[in-house]
Amino acid sequence: MAPRGSSTRRPVFHAVTLGIGFVIGGALTQVARRFLPAGAVKEFFTTGVQPSVGPVTLDLVILKFSLGPVALDVSLLSLLGVLIAYLIARSLF
Repeated sequence: MAPRGSSTRRPVFHAVTLGIGFVIGGALTQVARRFLPAGAVKEFFTTGVQPSVGPVTLDLVILKFSLGPVALDVSLLSLLGVLIAYLIARSLF
């Protein structure tokens, strides 16, 4: 019997879990930004880093389109959402 971590679908599992975790974490961040009173706790949990890429333009003579800018808002609650999603997914699979 193969070890648990040797499946070829593991990278897909981790990518989906990461995506779901960021969605959950983003929702937690938005709820905290809306309902927590102003202060140090709100600033600590909701302050994020926003790396961005773009706009990227692709010109194929016949077709021209651009994408961007694409940005992520990563905060402490976003990372907490990723951790929660990973723990739930690991316990299910």
